[in-house]
Amino acid sequence: MANEVLNKLDTAKTQLYHFTAVVIAGMGFFTDAYDLFCISLVTKLLGRIYYTIPGSPNPGTLPPNVAAAVNGVAFCGTLSGQLFFGWLGDKMGRKRVYGMTLMMMVLASVASGLSFGSTPSSVMGTLCFFRFWLGFGIGGDYPLSATIMSEYANKKTRGAFIAAVFAMQGFGILTGGIITLIVSACFNAIYPSPAYEVNPTGSLPPQADFIWRFILMIGAAPAVLTYYWRMKMPETARYTALVAKNAQQAAADMAKVLQVEIAHENEKREEATPDKDFGLFSRKFFKKHGWHLIGTASCWFLLDIAFYSQNLFQKDIFTAINWIPKGHTMSAMEEVYRIARAQTLIALCGTVPGYWFTVALIDRIGRFKIQVGGFLFMTAFMLGLAFPYHHWTEPGNHVGFVVMYGLTFFFANFGPNSTTFVVPAEIFPARLRSTCHGISAAAGKAGAIIGSFGFLYAAQNQNPALTDHGYPAGIGVKNSLFVLAACNLLGALCTLLVPESNGKSLEEMSGENEDEDVSSSNDDADVKIGAITSKTLPV
Repeated sequence: MANEVLNKLDTAKTQLYHFTAVVIAGMGFFTDAYDLFCISLVTKLLGRIYYTIPGSPNPGTLPPNVAAAVNGVAFCGTLSGQLFFGWLGDKMGRKRVYGMTLMMMVLASVASGLSFGSTPSSVMGTLCFFRFWLGFGIGGDYPLSATIMSEYANKKTRGAFIAAVFAMQGFGILTGGIITLIVSACFNAIYPSPAYEVNPTGSLPPQADFIWRFILMIGAAPAVLTYYWRMKMPETARYTALVAKNAQQAAADMAKVLQVEIAHENEKREEATPDKDFGLFSRKFFKKHGWHLIGTASCWFLLDIAFYSQNLFQKDIFTAINWIPKGHTMSAMEEVYRIARAQTLIALCGTVPGYWFTVALIDRIGRFKIQVGGFLFMTAFMLGLAFPYHHWTEPGNHVGFVVMYGLTFFFANFGPNSTTFVVPAEIFPARLRSTCHGISAAAGKAGAIIGSFGFLYAAQNQNPALTDHGYPAGIGVKNSLFVLAACNLLGALCTLLVPESNGKSLEEMSGENEDEDVSSSNDDADVKIGAITSKTLPV
């Protein structure tokens, strides 16, 4: 019966529940992206509120160690959550763990906005504490959402459905920018304030402290709205059939949500065998999937160095090319508004379309071509930004820079940022699928940590007199772009380690059907031998 369940899943027509699952899983990713990236919209505001030095010609900025912690601590939590919940999802089942991650995200989002303290250090410390646990919950969403969607989908449209879950990240980034625009515009209308150079004290009204708190806390809303529906989802049939070894329950769960019928038979529950159920650290796993895991992890690692450093520090790049005015020429709320406007424009024109191009084409042209092509185009556009970098900083050339910069995001999302999420959910055995996806995703977040911490220092001006307050001299934005381009080129090469999964069943890719075939052929051989023996041996 197990084979029949799997075949029915692979050949099931696309139904309403497939789209329902995309929305339920996708809203988690919407929340993930909103929570991870909204912090970059308010870090300059945090610097003004808590670290402005009276009498200084420029508004305050977060000290290097604080900026690195605020930007990067959520990624540390995400990495931990990906490993922990990925492993737990294989041990306890996808459904039982799925609600934990969402509730953790809700509580930590609200708590982040309620970070209080008597000193700037205590406020930032409390914020970092809650953002770590926010990241921990977000981390669990990566392997669980990808695995659940891959195990529900049929093989014909599986890539599009997994990519559609991940594409909700684009709407999360876009919504973060729009919410920040609305909140900052409303506060600016109610509490108008002059530029810092005109009136340093008046440029930062006390009410500005509520802006960043509202923005962070709003991230809890979509997670709350989808919690009930996550709890109503049944366990995936593949987990129940292949890991829990209960094909009858898998058939019953399928019947609840998909319009398929499977004849119930009295089938003996299959027992695990050491050879078939090899572990993650076994020689057999490394022989069959070791290079695949190295490939998925290394590609995600290299991608996220570039992707997150660009996303988190857009405001610094735009300031460097003078697209966003210098801080002293604006009030605190105007600066938040301008940063949000710039990032929303990039998200609308580059980020969001890239995700949905992947959804539309991934099952037509395959994962491999999209990933390699995306890495190569990102390399080309980053080099196009880096070589004539001084040209882009000249007045009148900002539009060209923004177009090129937006295209790097387009090909990141119509490329490796989507496929690195999809492929690990397709090529590993069911009993290790969530764990291996979590390992691959954690490698990506290690890259994001390097990108978020490293770029903060590396992008500083080479002239010590022109660096941000408290920072040592770096290699500059131009040379940083060269480094990111090299990471993308290496990512294209590492893609050669990853197999193409387009049009194949999950069991075909993981080799689980081979184990079944060997087992059934051995059973057939035993029957034949028994029949021959009964004829030839004397009674």
